[in-house]
Amino acid sequence: MKAKGYIFDYGGTIDTNGCHWGKMLWHAYQRHNIPIHEDEFRRAYVHGERTLGRIPIIQTDYTFRKTLSIKLRIEFEYLQDKGLLNANNFNSASHQTAILDDLYQKVTDTTAKAREVLLKVKEQAPVVLVSNFYGNINVVLDEFHLDSIFKDVIESAVVGVRKPDPEIFQLGIKALGLPPEDIVLVGDSFDKDILPGNSVGLKTVWLKGEQWDDRSYDETLPDKIITNFSQLIGR
Repeated sequence: MKAKGYIFDYGGTIDTNGCHWGKMLWHAYQRHNIPIHEDEFRRAYVHGERTLGRIPIIQTDYTFRKTLSIKLRIEFEYLQDKGLLNANNFNSASHQTAILDDLYQKVTDTTAKAREVLLKVKEQAPVVLVSNFYGNINVVLDEFHLDSIFKDVIESAVVGVRKPDPEIFQLGIKALGLPPEDIVLVGDSFDKDILPGNSVGLKTVWLKGEQWDDRSYDETLPDKIITNFSQLIGR
């Protein structure tokens, strides 16, 4: 899809190729045989996200690896506090490290592939990042060698607006200095990317990966649907 500018989501798009982060974590729990049910994990995941949203635990200089380790610690503490993991016969620390290493390698590999795509897109038109993040997105971009790609970075913790509020996309439009109809938004979340993007006049590409739930969506709304990030450049 031709455009004069692009807006990209980060989490769940560039770093996981469309897989919801809750699902990324759950699959890692499964691979490492954490003895809980998915509904128990989901409660721990939601607790962790709400905790990080309420308390400024993540500092601006934290890497993604450190951020992910904190997420895992909060989830495991929740599971143990609720009696779902018995600390006396379950080595929590070693399992957290194993999951951390596992996921960090996957994200490293995925972002390396995404970087190749983003560089090719950047040859065609300027790109801006619009992300719900904790205030450390620039450190994370540097960590994965993505720091020189974006014309501007609009981060929720910095600008004080979070998706799905369309205003955060207006900031991305302003950063590109283009009419919204000339800009393509690429994101994995139908509710947080595609719907608000459409509402401000952006063209939208939905990276349809593994979702958090089984809801159905109106697939006529996005201008294009892809199932792999590399499809942006015709692979």
